[in-house]
Amino acid sequence: MVQYLGTGRRKRSVARVFLRPGKGEIKVNDRSFENYFPTESSRAVVRQALAATETADKFDLLILAQGGGVAGQAGAVRLGIARALVEFNVELRPKLKKLGFLTRDPRQHERKKYGQKGARKRFQFSKR
Repeated sequence: MVQYLGTGRRKRSVARVFLRPGKGEIKVNDRSFENYFPTESSRAVVRQALAATETADKFDLLILAQGGGVAGQAGAVRLGIARALVEFNVELRPKLKKLGFLTRDPRQHERKKYGQKGARKRFQFSKR
């Protein structure tokens, strides 16, 4: 059986996407797509790369996502799908690149600093 693998990362999330020829079924961590991504906005993010290349009904997707939250995982899945589509057909690369789906979002969680409330927040300064 032929399948294409794409790995996507965003924030603290990692998603492995397996693209298999099929009729458009999406499974995330052995759960239905609608069940795993409850909001329509996160579902839209996941579908963007498939919609742009008009391949939504040509592939079944098996997605293994871990780490981070819903938004991070949705972004990771989008990158994974885009990379898997490029592995399937290199001619899709310019279109996906132009739309920014092949760019890894470098923004990461900033660690909390010692002696302070958070990464940036400071305790209130008192002059007297």
